[in-house]
Formats: sequence, structure tokens, C-alpha cells
Amino acid sequence: MHFSYFCSMETKRQERINKLLLRDLGDIFQRELGLVTGHAMVTVTKVHITPDLTLAKVYLSLFATKDPDALMKKISEHTGEIRGKLGKRIRHQLRHVPELRFYRDDSLDYIDNIDNLLKNS
Repeated sequence: MHFSYFCSMETKRQERINKLLLRDLGDIFQRELGLVTGHAMVTVTKVHITPDLTLAKVYLSLFATKDPDALMKKISEHTGEIRGKLGKRIRHQLRHVPELRFYRDDSLDYIDNIDNLLKNS
């Protein structure tokens, strides 16, 4: 077997796990974290898991919040709770629940800004 065969298998596995985490974390944010997110709408836009499957970088898009930084801080403070909820969902697919790190996905803000600049020029 060639080395490239092993690399592509790992990438496919990571992609599959990224999709699994994206779906389950999205559901957790929509259904189970109302006390954490308040009236804000939180959407999981991307998940990237490391090749060793120990860390998942989770990108969130935040809507209907006056203070996105405070909301991100509050979400980070509840990482253990979120990881616990995730563990209950994925326990049959993954042996270990990856550590979660949350990042703000501001790509939609960037697109809106460019759109406004184009409209005003």
C-alpha cells in the first residue's frame, strides 16, 4: 500500500467526523443551550478536527446579540457542559470526545461589510 492511501483514508475519516460533530453540535445549540445563548441565534458553521481526533475547532455564527464577545465568553465557560452533551450523542461513533474550542465565524459580517461598501460607492 502507498503512503497516499493512508493519508486519504485519514482525511475521509476526519471529514466524516467533522460532519457528525457539525450536525450534533448544531442540534445541541438549537435545542439544549437556551439558558446559555439567551435570545441569540447560534449556528455552527464549520468544524475542523485534528488528525489525532483530540481537538475540534468549532466555528460559530452569532445573530441577534448585542455583544458577540460576551456571548462567545459565555459559550466558552460552558464548554464542559457542551462536551458532555456531545459525548452522550457520539459515544457509539467515537471512543473519546474531542476537546472543543470555539471561535467566532465572522465571514458573514465580512460579506455584509463588502456588500455595504459596494452599495455606498
